[in-house]
Amino acid sequence: MKLTGAEIFVECLKREGVDTIFGYPGGAVLPIYDAIFKQSHFKHILVRHEQAALHAANGYARVAGKCGVALVTSGPGATNAVTGLADSNIDSIPTVCFSGQVFSSLIGNDAFQEADVVGITRSATKHNFLVKRVEDLALTIRQAFHIAQTGRPGAVLVDIPKDVSNNSCEFVWPETVDMRSYKPMVKGHPGQIRKAAIALLKAKRPVIYTGGGVISSEHGAERLVELTDRLHFPVTNTLMGLGAIPYDHECFLGMLGMHGTYEANMAMHHSDLILAIGARFDDRVTGKLEAFAPDAKIIHIDVDPASISKNVTAHIPIVGDVGTVLTQLLAELERRHGDIDKDALDVWWHQINEWRSRQCLAFEEDPHGPIKPQAVIRKVHAITRGEAIVATDVGQHQMWTAQHFGFRRPRRWLTSGGLGTMGYGLPAGIGAQIAKPDDRVVIFTGDASVQMCIQELSTARQYKLPIVIIILNNAFMGMVRQWQELFYESRYSHSYFDSLPDFVQLAEAYGGIGLRVSDPARLDDTLNEAFAVDGERFVLIDVAVAKEENVLPMVPAGAALNEMVLA
Repeated sequence: MKLTGAEIFVECLKREGVDTIFGYPGGAVLPIYDAIFKQSHFKHILVRHEQAALHAANGYARVAGKCGVALVTSGPGATNAVTGLADSNIDSIPTVCFSGQVFSSLIGNDAFQEADVVGITRSATKHNFLVKRVEDLALTIRQAFHIAQTGRPGAVLVDIPKDVSNNSCEFVWPETVDMRSYKPMVKGHPGQIRKAAIALLKAKRPVIYTGGGVISSEHGAERLVELTDRLHFPVTNTLMGLGAIPYDHECFLGMLGMHGTYEANMAMHHSDLILAIGARFDDRVTGKLEAFAPDAKIIHIDVDPASISKNVTAHIPIVGDVGTVLTQLLAELERRHGDIDKDALDVWWHQINEWRSRQCLAFEEDPHGPIKPQAVIRKVHAITRGEAIVATDVGQHQMWTAQHFGFRRPRRWLTSGGLGTMGYGLPAGIGAQIAKPDDRVVIFTGDASVQMCIQELSTARQYKLPIVIIILNNAFMGMVRQWQELFYESRYSHSYFDSLPDFVQLAEAYGGIGLRVSDPARLDDTLNEAFAVDGERFVLIDVAVAKEENVLPMVPAGAALNEMVLA
């Protein structure tokens, strides 16, 4: 059948199983929007800013376990999307963004709303395409989804000139995708699997260190729990890996890294074997690189060969899908009928429990003093029984949520890890609520972060999303202030706010429900009131919290993991 490029776009998304896209129209994509208007295969969510379209697609992808899709126009529409593309790419979230482009004949002529989107996004995406002929569009879209979702997932951009959307050709759907230069490894090398099994059985002070790759892999989290139960080794997660193992599992040490737990960081530093699974040893985890885990042999499992030995040398590298490799590893351990060194492991657990006894996440509450942000997060965990989908922005509230809101299962935790994007939380939460309309979605944000994409309250109202937004309001850019206090002699250069909006009135102006609380004695009632709202309106709670509360523990910049500040 003969279709226009815009109709091919719609048909391809239908065949890819897309049910939702997030976007914002403009001149270069009007033919595509007209084709969307005429179809009923997927719904379009109108955001208020292109950055939010990408963050919403990101949140949708994380929760739904499928590719997020965004559509933006040319020029400023595409450049506004760059932050969201970079965010998805560094956190390995499968996202396909379609951008409109000026007519092919005008490319390079500084036409109205023209930008070199392929050039601009080259370093912000896993791959990008400029479609030059309508005949290439279907195959390009098929390849874009394949690249975004396989290997190490990431962001892919497809730039579509307006004439390609208008022109027609015979539609041919590529049933399979075979890209000679792109063949991601799925199974781990059997010889490396054997070496890993032998090393695990010999370990005296082992730690399993897991990242977002465990959650990205279809069966990664369940295989991780199986392996942990089989070996009874201590497990720690990165920020992106939270939920890969239940927070109340007896072997879970909590998050590691700059704001990780004392027991997790000390265990990593003193280990003799690290089994790294779907993690990349980034600087927030390793601290001072030359002092990182000095006595540890490292087994590194990752689907991306470029991530292995990039920062820390792996003694036993294994390239492959996490779920598949862990299945192989479990089978190899079973085949060997080998036992771990239980005596050594008992001694190791005794040491870890001594570190645990420090209770590094404890905090003091004064019933007559300001509300502690940690208390807010723990109370929300209790109200939702830990079953909420939680999104955050970036800053102190993000770290407190990671520390104090325990996750029992994967795909319930949405945060910007690698890029650290303020403004991520609200649109990501919107994408999550669209993906899981029957689930409770909670967004923790700060008075600074929330203003980055606050216009998306309009999107939440338009689509009647019952999200709960909690602002931990300390009238500071909290994490910036904390660093200025600790490392710049409390010179708070431009990290405080002389003027904040009335967030309650702002929420009401956008059609939602606004609540405010500053008295610790009223906190429970206010939270219960917010979560009792059962309807089609968002609820925003402005919580006045202790202004100069710091996120602790903390590994100072340039320090080793065992050089933590606890109080």
